[in-house]
Amino acid sequence: MDQVRQAYASVAELYIELFGTSQQVHADDLAFIERHLAGRPGTVLDLGCGPGHITGHLRSLGVDATGIDMVPEFIAHARAAHPSGSYQLGTMEDLAVADHSIAGILAWGSLIHLPPEDLDGVLAEFRRVLAPSGTLVVALFVGDEVAAFDHKVVTAYRWPVDEFSERLARAGFTEIERLQRPGDRTHRPHAAIAADATDE
Repeated sequence: MDQVRQAYASVAELYIELFGTSQQVHADDLAFIERHLAGRPGTVLDLGCGPGHITGHLRSLGVDATGIDMVPEFIAHARAAHPSGSYQLGTMEDLAVADHSIAGILAWGSLIHLPPEDLDGVLAEFRRVLAPSGTLVVALFVGDEVAAFDHKVVTAYRWPVDEFSERLARAGFTEIERLQRPGDRTHRPHAAIAADATDE
């Protein structure tokens, strides 16, 4: 993941300009995130929060949201742009929080650079920190098979949505809603999944 960190650090300023406000998030995506993560007691982690725009949006809705990212430039911007927020440097592979202590996790496009063989370990870490019936919301790029592609920043991966959902189930999650959007001239096919932590 060092390569991913360095790649995003090198384009942080441009990335923030292009994607750094909640107004630049598709309205359907914001509604999906709100539906599953707003209005719940407890802490929500926005993992791979980037410039902090969605964390800030959740906090504006009264959510106790904390943004975590491994790119120092993003965290610095998030703290400056959202001074009342909580933003920390960190990685989703090793979350510095207690078992079953988190009400929700948002991983909005932050799993796309994860090699497929590393996904199960990260989902297990998500499951470790989520409270019973806690909710995970993820967004991913969609394809007919698991495959790498040349993302503008650094190599990313597409997933068949059903196969990704199966990985979630294997990690102890139950899908509760799915949102899919086909690609167009400027956007790749996209999906979002909301899943609750299955009672152990």
